[in-house]
Parts: sequence; C-alpha cells; structure tokens
Amino acid sequence: MFMEKVLEINQKLMGATIEHMRAAQAYWTGVFAYMNEFMTPYWIAMTSFHSMERERLLQKPLWETIRDYMELYRFNLEIAERGFIGSFSTMSEYHLQKTVRGFSAWLNTIFDHDGEDIEQFMAKQARLLEKVVYSFPQAIRDIESEYGFHFEDGGYVKAAETERFYLYQVLPLDKKVEVREHGKPILIVPPAVLGANILAFLPHEHKSYVHCFANQGIPTYIRITKDIDTTPAVQVMTGEDDILDTRFFCEQVQARHGRAVTLNGFCQGGFMTLLALLSGELNGLVDAHITCVTPIDGSRSKSLVEYLDHTPARFRDLGYAVKSLPNGNRVVDGKLISWVFKLRSIEKEAPMLTFYRDLMMFESSNGNGHEVKIGKTAAALNHWLLYDRCDLPLAITKLSYDSYTIPITEDGTLPVKLFGRQLNFKRLKEQGIKWLICYAEKDDLVDKESALAPLDYIGAEVCAFPKGHVSIATSWSDPTSQCALHTRFGDSYRGPVRYHLDLEESV
Repeated sequence: MFMEKVLEINQKLMGATIEHMRAAQAYWTGVFAYMNEFMTPYWIAMTSFHSMERERLLQKPLWETIRDYMELYRFNLEIAERGFIGSFSTMSEYHLQKTVRGFSAWLNTIFDHDGEDIEQFMAKQARLLEKVVYSFPQAIRDIESEYGFHFEDGGYVKAAETERFYLYQVLPLDKKVEVREHGKPILIVPPAVLGANILAFLPHEHKSYVHCFANQGIPTYIRITKDIDTTPAVQVMTGEDDILDTRFFCEQVQARHGRAVTLNGFCQGGFMTLLALLSGELNGLVDAHITCVTPIDGSRSKSLVEYLDHTPARFRDLGYAVKSLPNGNRVVDGKLISWVFKLRSIEKEAPMLTFYRDLMMFESSNGNGHEVKIGKTAAALNHWLLYDRCDLPLAITKLSYDSYTIPITEDGTLPVKLFGRQLNFKRLKEQGIKWLICYAEKDDLVDKESALAPLDYIGAEVCAFPKGHVSIATSWSDPTSQCALHTRFGDSYRGPVRYHLDLEESV
C-alpha cells in the first residue's frame, strides 16, 4: 500500500514536470511575442531619429547637443523606471498568488489531501498560458470577418466619392426597419489614428456605433478615407482638402434628403468637423454638430502635456515620426503615433504588464473551476489595437499637433488657420449650429477638460459616458446597455442617437 502511494506520488510529480516544461515553453514564447510587438515601433523610431539627427548634429553647437542628449537619456530612464515599477508590481502580485496555490497543491500531493494536486495545478497553468499565447492570437485573427466594416456584404451603399474619400450609406441591420428618406441625415467622420472600423465594432453582436443610427431609420452616412499606401491624394491631403470633400458630401446628402445634415465626428474626426464648421465652408449645409471623445483643445490634456513637457524641447518635433514613401511623399508613421501614446502610459502599457494582464483576464477567478472563454469583444478590441494602425497625412497630423501644443486664445480662436482664415467659436453661434459634446469619464486618451474646452466660449449640451475612450462605440452601442445611445440616462443625458432623433422631431 505504501509503495503504491509512493508510485502514485512519483507519477504525479513526473506529470507535473512535463506540464511545467509545456508551460515554460508557452511562457517564453509569450514573453518574446509581447516584447516584439512593443519594440517593433522602437526600431522604426530609431531609424527616424538617426535620419533627423544626422542633419541636426551639423546645425547645433556641440555643447547644446550634449545637453539635449543628456536630457533625453534622463527622460528615457524615467520612462523605463515607470514601466519597470508597473510591470514588477503586476508580476509580483500574480506570482505570489501562484506560489501559494502551487505550494498548497504540492502539499495535497505529498500528504494525499483532497483538492488540486501538483499535476493538475501545472496542467491548468499550461492550458492558461497556451490560451493566451496561441489561442488568443488565433481568435483575434479569426474575428476579422465579423469586426468592422465590410462594404461588400450588401449592408452599405456607396453614395459618393472624391480623390481622397468614399461616402457610404449605412443600411439598417434590422430588415424590418426602413430608412426615412425625408428624415434628418447624419454624416459620421471617423477618427484618423483609431481607424473607421471601431465605429462598426461588432455589428451582428449589436455593438456598432453607426448602426445605432441606421437601425433607427435615420439616413446614416460614414466617410471612409481611401488607402493611404496606394492613394497619393491622401498622402498629401491638407486640411482644406478634407473640408472641401466634406462639403461635397454634405451637398450630396442634403440634396438627396432635402434637410440640413448633422455632422458627427469621433475623436480626431470631431476636431476636423469642428474646423470645417468654423471655416465657413459648410454654411447652410449643417445645422447640428456631435463630437465624441474629441480633443478640442489638446493643450488641456494633462497627461500628454506632462509627457511633452518632460521631453527635451529639441525632440518635440513631428519630423521624428515622419517617413518618406517610395514616391517621395512624406507621411506620419501611424505605428509611431500609437507607440507614443503607449509610452505616455507606460506604467499600464509595458509589454510584460500587458502579458500578465492578459493572463489574469483568462484566469479562472470565478471560483467554479470553469475556464474563461475567449469572448468576441476581447478579440475584436485586440484586433483593433493590433491591425488598425495606419499612416497619416502630414498636414492633417500637423493640425492636431498644433492643437496639443498651442492653447485656444481667450476670445475662442483656435491655434490653426484654414483657407487663410482664423477659426473662432463665435461662428457656430452666428450660424445657430447646435452642439452635443460626448466624453468618457475614464478616458485615458482625451481628458475631460480637453473635450469640454468649447464650453468656455460657447453653449453646448454635454453627455457623459462611463468607462474609457472607445466605450461609446463598443459597450454603449449595445441597445440593451444602461447607457444605450438612443436613450436618456444618468443626469438626464441624451445619447447621440437620442439627440439626433429629437432634432429630427423638433423640425
């Protein structure tokens, strides 16, 4: 009997060793994969840095270069320290819990106690690591057919086109809903960095910002930027080009439906729609404006401003993110822009921290022993983070960059000019354009103060959403959610769809 117990324990220990080897292989594969994904933009940044510095080294005095490089070195150390502290804290918390559970499983094995033995414990860790390292990336790739816009599937109609953009009408997913041809139309301008697909997150899971409008019978249109890699007109696009194309689309939509357009911009898209309205080029075409998580005055974004303030002045140049295409056109590298935002929040975005965060996300923490399944929402969010980064036109990026480095003046004049004109909030009041500003309470990309900056100069209705930056397009685009876009919620807030419907009914 004793020998049988010893043999059984040895078998379990041997099985645990095999499972440990399996877990270790998956672990290091995951570490290298997460590190590689984070560091790829670093090598791109180094190439751009060396290209810029080859010229500047000859233009700057030696003592000034040494001073700037020392400041840059100190700044890099600060970022590394924040990333290390955040990673070490998360890793320590994770491994402390695992050590306790592993020791308990070992005791159960040695003393033949009830409960999880060491082989079962190691097998569970191996499955968890393989899910994060192998299954999760596959699920992210597989979600592509359900995530975002698929204009070839019959749910959209191309309504117009310019050299730089397509205009698509979004049709209702609910076949019982008919578009009100004489209803008030809405034209949605997606963000530049985030990409348009976030606004059609998971349409068939009832999580799509654009379909929240379309499914109410609203004539809904989305402006889609053509592929920058293959479209020179997009590569060299200016703010004036963007506005003139928006005007053309508004003219087409107004002519079809016989009513003024509601212009709706999401994130940077909202900044561009504001510039278009303030330029005067849309007079008579648009009578309402909706912005969602839009940085109107980027200089009020505390975290980004603090990040820029810690960056040596010499290196606060958009040129470090610019690359030249084979045809000679210069564009801003989208991977570098997204990487900058990661560096700004390095204590939450360090590669080891994100790896352990994903491990904990799939950990069985509900106490019933069932493994957490890979949900479509998690897969779609990560598909967006990994694959929706694209390069940006230099002139358009410069407009946003100026808004983050130069504040709006006391009289409400923006820090950029278009068509040679100053842009002031008073034009909206003169034109009687109504404005709904939506922001997210836990937004770590666009601070509340930045989104609500217009309230210092002009009246506007405000709608506050819980959660983070993309929650309006994901969590709250579900019509059954507590902050559904077509409802009133919270402190009598009106979601953007409700706001638009009320405008339609008031005329």
